Amino acid sequence: MIATSAFAQAPAMPDMDEAVAAANNQLGVLEYCAAEGHIESTAVEVQERLLQVLPPASDPTAVEAAYAAGKEGTIAVSGTEMSLADAATGQGTDVAALCQQLGSMVEQAGASLPN
Repeated sequence: MIATSAFAQAPAMPDMDEAVAAANNQLGVLEYCAAEGHIESTAVEVQERLLQVLPPASDPTAVEAAYAAGKEGTIAVSGTEMSLADAATGQGTDVAALCQQLGSMVEQAGASLPN
């Protein structure tokens, strides 16, 4: 649960740019998971809505790099990168289960968003 906790329940980050980059990385990871058939697109849609409440980053290049890493199946949070496969192995599970867990956490977090 370490990797998914880093996403959905990230501790306070030193600056908003890191938070925005992490949220965009999570979007990329969710898109990767959906493209691989591990989750439905619902979590992607919720993450896009969550991103709308964040301010724009002062460093869009870093945000785009974090997003691109996520689309390739790499978790990138606070300067640490790990493939989904490595994160899954470290948790004794597989990528599909990790994707499903992350998707569920995002959907739960999005439940409090206004329609």
